[in-house]
This record gives sequence, structure tokens and C-alpha cells, in this order.
Amino acid sequence: MEKVILAYSGGLDTTYCALYLSKVMQLEVHAVTVNTGGFSEEELTALQQKAQQLGIASHKVIDVTEAYYNDCIRYLIYGNMLKNGTYPLSVSAERLVQAMSIAREALAAGVTYIAHGSTGAGNDQVRFDGVFQAMAPGIKILTPIRDQQLSREAEIAFLHEQGIDIDFAKAKYSINKGLWGTSVGGAETLTSHTYLPEEAWPTPLTESQPLELTITFSKGQPVGLEGAAFAHPTQLIQALQAIAQPYGIGRDIHVGDTIIGIKGRVGFEAAAPMILIKAHQLLEKHTLTKWQIYWKDQLSTWYANWLHEGQVLDPVMRHIEKFLEDSQQTVSGTVKVLLEPRHFTLLGIDSPHDLMSSRFGSYGEMNNGWSGEDVKGFTKIFGNQVAIFHQVNQTVHND
Repeated sequence: MEKVILAYSGGLDTTYCALYLSKVMQLEVHAVTVNTGGFSEEELTALQQKAQQLGIASHKVIDVTEAYYNDCIRYLIYGNMLKNGTYPLSVSAERLVQAMSIAREALAAGVTYIAHGSTGAGNDQVRFDGVFQAMAPGIKILTPIRDQQLSREAEIAFLHEQGIDIDFAKAKYSINKGLWGTSVGGAETLTSHTYLPEEAWPTPLTESQPLELTITFSKGQPVGLEGAAFAHPTQLIQALQAIAQPYGIGRDIHVGDTIIGIKGRVGFEAAAPMILIKAHQLLEKHTLTKWQIYWKDQLSTWYANWLHEGQVLDPVMRHIEKFLEDSQQTVSGTVKVLLEPRHFTLLGIDSPHDLMSSRFGSYGEMNNGWSGEDVKGFTKIFGNQVAIFHQVNQTVHND
């Protein structure tokens, strides 16, 4: 039997794919779940049990949580990346890491086919296909859900025909949980005028007392929380998420352009990503120069868009990552954050690289590094070209 590696999440679509590939296409199915930090131990156990019921050749879980941070998330932090100024790229970044992991598995196993359960209506089909085509061009891609344009009811009917009686009751809201945020989709996100109700959010708002936290960064990476050190930044992200998400922080709805050319709307809760990005950005405002920040902003915006569109393997992304990493050499220090229900406040920073040092003056108060005469000469030269333009052209502005 020819072999196929299936990207398996345990949901209805990938369960259908496993059975269809095995029973109808007569392939030897090896299901692979890529854990990027979104599964609990209980969920992984239940996933394994589901896979065993399908009678497929094998099922394995690959934990790439740390690699997800090392290869992707840290650059999102370095670049303070929020798509359209709102969304921390929670799902798009995760999907690409999962796709690359699946491609590596397929190459290592020497299979004929590689499969995923994406429909023909979203971004993920492009992300998975693009990564597979670049990393495993000799392996044929199978996408039963997309190719057959199946309804949910048709998928469930097929599973019943095959003797599989797993409960796939349709939830009111679709939830995708990951290390870098949780997406929320429902009837409200399919329109332009309604917001998600309180019950839609996976984490209830239970905290009401203000809480002040200190986050420590070293060369742009989060390394400490309230003085506690962590073996890896992923552990800090998880700890901060557990503390901050019950405040209802980081909830929002992202509206943007999909890869396939239509507008899309998705809810998300991402307390830790939002706090870390904004805390990191504040630290950069104090420790980087004007033009460092300017060029970082330009490249980061472009990088975030290209990542969202699935082009993580474009070599230009490696060039931008090197720039971003090099820019972080002085981005070290602590940031104080106040958590309150539904919002947080950045209170201030402390850093040995703070360019707001009082040795050089206090804005609007005292100039220690220059004299009034210095400013007169500087201003004359600084505005010289503009003055020449208006004198040559006899331009006068009265308004």
C-alpha cells in the first residue's frame, strides 16, 4: 500500500480525511498531530483515543512548541507585529510551523502522498499547499474536503457508514487554541456589524482586582516574570497567559484581507501576546534610535503581511529576521504593567540602555548637552533648504 502522511487535528474534517484515505483510496495512513503549545495532556490523550478508533496505520504527536518560538514567535516580538495594528498573527504563524513539521515528516518517511483537511474557503489551504510544494515538491498533495466540497452532514454520514460513532456535535463557536493566542469564530464574525458575546470567549472574565507585574527582557526576548526566570520563553508566555487572560485582556476582532482576496473577520483572545508585544515596543522606544525604530516598523509590517500570506519560506524572510535580531542588542530591561479587567497599562521601564538618560537633558526642562547658541546654529542649518526654496520661489504662506 502506498503511504500518506496526514496533518491530523482530531476534528471532523481530518477524521473524515483519515477514513477516506484509508477506506476509499486504500492508502496506508499515518496521522501526525503537530503540537505548537495549544494542547493539554488530557486533550492529547483524547486525540490519541480518537485516532485509534479509526483503524489507521499510526498516529503520532510532534511537540514543536519551543521550535515554534525559536523559529517564529520571537521575530513577531522583535517586530512588535500586529497585522492591521490589531492581530498578533496567532493562527497564521501556527499553521505555517505545523505545515513545515508535516512536510519534514513526509520527507523522512518517504511517502507518496501528503494530505491536509483544509476547505476551499480559507487561508490555510494556501499555507499548507505552499509549504508542501516548496519543501516536498515530489510528494503529491491530497485534500479530500476541498476537492469534494463536502458539507458537514455528508462527512458525518460517511463516518457512520464506516462504523465510526464519534460525537462531532457542532459547537456554536469554533475555537483554535495555540501558544500565541486563541481564535474564535461564530455567526457574529460572519457579519460586519455584530460583536462576540461574553459566552463566546474561551476564558471567562473572573479577575477584578488590579495586579502589577514586571516583565524582564534580554536582547528583545522575554526572560523573566515578577523576578522569576524560565528555562525557555514559551514557559513565560504560558505563565503570563494564565495570569492575564482571566482579566479579559487581549480580546478583539480582527478584520483583514485574506490570501484568497476576500475580507475576513475573526475573534481572538491573546492576553500574553498583546502584553508582551506592547511591553517590548515600549522598551524599544527608550532603547533604540529614531531611525532604528523607523526601519524596524517598515520591515516588520511587510514581514507580518508576507508571513500571514504563507510565504514563510521566501529567503527574504531570513534576511529580515537577521535585521530584526541584530536590532535587539540593546533592548534589555524591565517593563512594569498594570492588569485590570479588559485592559492593561504600561507603567514604565527600567533599562541600562535607556536613551532618555537625564545626563543629556530633560525634555522641556533642562538642556545639559547643548547651549542656546548651539540650537540657534542647528536650527538655521536644519531649516536652510526650506528657507532657500521659499526665497527663490517667493512663496508666502499666510494661512
